[in-house]
Amino acid sequence: MPEPIRLATIGTSMISDDLLDAAAQVDDIKYVGTYSRNPITAREFTERHGGTRPFTTLEQLANCKDVDAVYIASPNALHFDQALACIRGDKHVLIEKPACSNRFQTQSLYAAAELHHVIALEAMRPIHDPAWAKIFDSLEELGTLRRATFRFGKYSSRYDDVKAGRHTNIFDTKMASGALMDMGIYTVEPMVALFGMPDRVVAAPTLISDSKCETTNGIIDGAGSVLCTYGPHSGTPGLVAELAYSKISTDLLPSQIEGDLGTMTIDSMASPQHVSIMTRGKAVRGSASTESNRPNSTTRELDIECRTNNMVYELRDFVSLIRGEKLDTLWGREITVRGALQSYDCVTFNSLSVCDEIRNQADVHFPADFRFSSDFRVE
Repeated sequence: MPEPIRLATIGTSMISDDLLDAAAQVDDIKYVGTYSRNPITAREFTERHGGTRPFTTLEQLANCKDVDAVYIASPNALHFDQALACIRGDKHVLIEKPACSNRFQTQSLYAAAELHHVIALEAMRPIHDPAWAKIFDSLEELGTLRRATFRFGKYSSRYDDVKAGRHTNIFDTKMASGALMDMGIYTVEPMVALFGMPDRVVAAPTLISDSKCETTNGIIDGAGSVLCTYGPHSGTPGLVAELAYSKISTDLLPSQIEGDLGTMTIDSMASPQHVSIMTRGKAVRGSASTESNRPNSTTRELDIECRTNNMVYELRDFVSLIRGEKLDTLWGREITVRGALQSYDCVTFNSLSVCDEIRNQADVHFPADFRFSSDFRVE
């Protein structure tokens, strides 16, 4: 039996608690400790989760010989520098979504990981959840895909701080945050994973601050709607995808994928528990009556493995990639490490290209953006 992968974490928020709860369910992971600049926080968090090595400097963690891999769940703007330090210390890195502030940063980081022969992976739950593999495999039942509507919106208590004129990292351009980068990314990445890269993006943001706002350090979004269209030469020609996301309101509607033969409904983007397919019967002319205009239609539920914490799946894939083992992915079974990484990286890069374009149209800019210019082509 190989030695367990010794894992450390950066960040002490609830998402780190969830990750370590999932890690306890994965046999090949041993938790070592957590980095925090506050020594008391580092020690208390590490002890609470059964670790033995709290870290109080990034250098201490990056150079620790007793750590093989690091999970990074700090504010988005810190991901690049922290992950790069760990990579240079020959550590594998699992980076909470979004991997970095923009596509350019992420590609640079992943290139460094390749040079150091370590794994860099974005922790995007839907891409690793077997529920989404079943969704992908079932798309052919819908016929020619015409529309997709992906939604994810939850009111954030941190918006109360914004309304009260108080600063919060969750709505701060210097932290590369906002609704798109926190909630909207959960609609963008499954879209790219299932349908490929759209040809055209049209964004309609809901902004909650102007360029002079000191608490948010500039213009930032609280919600948004996006139309993505797929042209004749794309992987899904003729499809129009609507994305809706929010951190300043709660969206109660399900997500849908519509084809000319049927419609799929998905209850949650981050962690699907209930997915159904309605295959229509013979179409008939509608009327003002209450009778259905789709007689003989059928509905079936997909057999979804429900987990209260689906971070288990991304951790299992992370371990398999480190071990050099073949793994099942959204796009196929028994995929080699190289093939799986290429697929995951492609989704991460292209999704951040979409996010870069959405932010560009919304005039939402992060400090890291001034190091690059977007090459997304919009008609």
